[in-house]
Amino acid sequence: MASHLSNIYGSEQDKVNCSFYLKIGACRHGERCSRKHIKPTFSQTLVIANMYQNPAHDPNCKLSEAELTAYFETFYEDVFCELVRYGNLLEMHVCDNVGDHLIGNVYARYDWEDEAQIAVDAFNQRWYAGRPLFAELSPVTDFREACCRQNDMGECNRGGFCNFMHLKEPRSSLVRELHAQQRVERKLHPSARDQERAREIADFARPAPPRSPSPRHHRRPGSDDHSPPRRHPAEELDSSPAKRTRRPDDPDRSF
Repeated sequence: MASHLSNIYGSEQDKVNCSFYLKIGACRHGERCSRKHIKPTFSQTLVIANMYQNPAHDPNCKLSEAELTAYFETFYEDVFCELVRYGNLLEMHVCDNVGDHLIGNVYARYDWEDEAQIAVDAFNQRWYAGRPLFAELSPVTDFREACCRQNDMGECNRGGFCNFMHLKEPRSSLVRELHAQQRVERKLHPSARDQERAREIADFARPAPPRSPSPRHHRRPGSDDHSPPRRHPAEELDSSPAKRTRRPDDPDRSF
């Protein structure tokens, strides 16, 4: 029974826990959901709910596509540079869905759980664009499972109301540049954890000292306890002093 429950945990067959919340960190039913939303007490991932306000969702928006792209990339860079202050940021994603539970959500995954917790505590005391921020730890660990595969192939017929993530992606060159800048900053101003990790890597890469010869290599042949006793040639035994001085009529002579 226990193995069966562990196999269906978080799947659609699980009638107790909400599979959407475990995969995506959000559910369209919210607190009214008939299944449990188990909020993690520690996680590498955080979510800032409804942070990105997409101007394209305004029916009176008159910005061009180029201006909308520039607006989003400015937002992405601004938030990324703020997130890296609290730890080693591995990835950041912005939802392009229009459902209330996903619209404008910003997800960030750190290298360590305590870094995500520090960021959550900090962002819950911050405002952005005149609005307070609401951050919490998220159960999402694999964004490949959380994203809509049909949308990645351009075949999702649910549009922005899909219950899986539709991510709004910045230019790849911008993402590479931001991560490269983060590596440079951490190299110039390493944290205590970075310094400890650098020492561990240096210790691991340091060549081992040469091994000294074993004392067994300096022993004379036959002195090792495990080596067989030395056998002498027959002529050596015959030429020994005892053999030469022994007379034929010696009473202790044996055949």
